[in-house]
Amino acid sequence: MSLIRTGCPTWTHEQWFGSLFPANTAKERSLEAYAKYFNSIEGNTSFYHIPDEKTLQRWADQVPNDFRFTFKFHRSISHDKKLLNIEDDLHLVLNRMALLGHKLGCLMLQLPASFGPQQLDTLAHFIRLLPSDFRYAVEVRHLGFFDKSNNEKALNQLLIENNINRVIMDTRALFACTANGDKIIVDAQRKKPKVPTHVIATSDTPLVRFVGHPIIQANKPFYTPWIHKTKQWLDEGKSPYLFFHMANTFDAPWLAEAFFSDFKKLYPDTPIPSIPLPKMHINQLDIFGL
Repeated sequence: MSLIRTGCPTWTHEQWFGSLFPANTAKERSLEAYAKYFNSIEGNTSFYHIPDEKTLQRWADQVPNDFRFTFKFHRSISHDKKLLNIEDDLHLVLNRMALLGHKLGCLMLQLPASFGPQQLDTLAHFIRLLPSDFRYAVEVRHLGFFDKSNNEKALNQLLIENNINRVIMDTRALFACTANGDKIIVDAQRKKPKVPTHVIATSDTPLVRFVGHPIIQANKPFYTPWIHKTKQWLDEGKSPYLFFHMANTFDAPWLAEAFFSDFKKLYPDTPIPSIPLPKMHINQLDIFGL
């Protein structure tokens, strides 16, 4: 059965206590509170630190049976060693993440912008090391993989042959806004990749990372095509992963809610996640129609 997995890049934010979560929610139970709204998470913590066994077990115990974690490979594999001589690191990550059992949805390899087409053979060798009992996704940021040349075709073919998702990064809404000196937006535009949004499903669980405009309503023209594409994927029997980012992470759940609210209006008969969030805080920019 095809279905949508959706969530945010974190399950906790200090301002969610008293807004998204009840004010008395214990911080160590924030994942449990988050999982009342979302059925997946884009876990960035594993990129910086590999969780220990007890931590992974505690996380698995806090979410329902149908929840799926998406974790990143540690940066020692992707950034420090650039996929070379990483067998020991890979063994550690895979054994550790296996503790999540069926609640592990996908492992994401996020490659640096310096990793280009000339290293495609290195990526192919890395993929051959991966056991087939996990799902994987690869995010590339080198512009040589976005020029619709033989380099991009070779990458896509490699991923298709190995049933691995090519992560689709959509930052158009973020870069469509003017920062006006807002440090949070300036920082997000500096860190997020400004790469073309090439829509392709190289596996049966396509993965989209949508980075939004700071004004929720301004995202509609950017995410509406994703509603139609998601519906098409569902009709094809695929189970897409949709993760919603904002410059201010606080706003991410309400961006997801807006997306699925409009999805339901366009396709009322399609089963989709229900995200009945508390009423959104008033955005000062909205008051002035900006």
